[in-house]
Amino acid sequence: MSRFRFACLATAAALSLIAGVANAADKVTFLTSWYAQAEHGGFYQAKAAGIYEKAGLDVTIKMGGPQVNGMQLLLAGEADVMMGYDFQVLNSIAKGLPVITIAASFQKDLQGIMTHDDVKGLEDFKDKTILVATPGRTSWWPWLRRKFGYTDAQTQAYTFNLQPFFNDKNIVQQSYPSSEPFQAMQKGVPVKFFLMADYGYPPYGTTMVATTRFAAERPDVARRFVRASLEGWKSYLKGDPSAANALIQADNPKMSAEQIAFGIKRLNELEVADGGDAKTMGIGIITEARWKATYDLMVQEGLLAADTDWKKGFTTEFVKDLKITSR
Repeated sequence: MSRFRFACLATAAALSLIAGVANAADKVTFLTSWYAQAEHGGFYQAKAAGIYEKAGLDVTIKMGGPQVNGMQLLLAGEADVMMGYDFQVLNSIAKGLPVITIAASFQKDLQGIMTHDDVKGLEDFKDKTILVATPGRTSWWPWLRRKFGYTDAQTQAYTFNLQPFFNDKNIVQQSYPSSEPFQAMQKGVPVKFFLMADYGYPPYGTTMVATTRFAAERPDVARRFVRASLEGWKSYLKGDPSAANALIQADNPKMSAEQIAFGIKRLNELEVADGGDAKTMGIGIITEARWKATYDLMVQEGLLAADTDWKKGFTTEFVKDLKITSR
């Protein structure tokens, strides 16, 4: 082989290597908050439908669960972005932890109350027993108690067993849109579900939380991840969700196709992704006013120190100009 040809081949190989490195997808690990379900579908859709890939991202979705401490894993570098919650982030800010919310999948937190079919609304619990799990006592319960004048004496522990509810029409209980109501439907028990967000409960739902280091040092990656994830939500809720559902069931074989379909239906009916500010400002939007409302609630109920720098808990940088609508 001539020196000239060898040099040409070497140059071509070098250029190919450089191009390969330049075009290599940026790796992002995303940690969910629970077992795979319809409420996580937008992220699975972005992966399954190639939306992340088109954005130059190689995204690994890690499934959360009851024994998974998401915040700990995020801070340890085991995840780049995690599925979060406003109360959790503000409490972390109060402790001096370097975390920040970069987008909100849902304009409405998914916490609600399931009742028997004779109940008219959240204001109708005066003579009811209210089942509250331990975490709820330091999040939504203080808000519900104050707003409607309920008392701690009305509450009993919710153990995630629905039999007490099924056996007593005087019981109402905490619930998510597609979990407990789906089980009730299977049992043939007529129920109603009331979303607290529709009554003014201010936190966002299914947020994307990163470390401040990730947001500051990899802003382009963060921006592409947010956009692709929100495009995934649009596609999942308004398009064909089958690709995402296959991944959901692969991660969580106990999740039936019927329950996933029920979940998608409820998310759309409740307009959790595209309702509220998202109607005019786009899916994923977060605003200072909403974060201030959550901060005020937590301080009022003694759940957060008043001197907490709540503005450190979020940034609008990655969502303010996206204007992704469901139409």
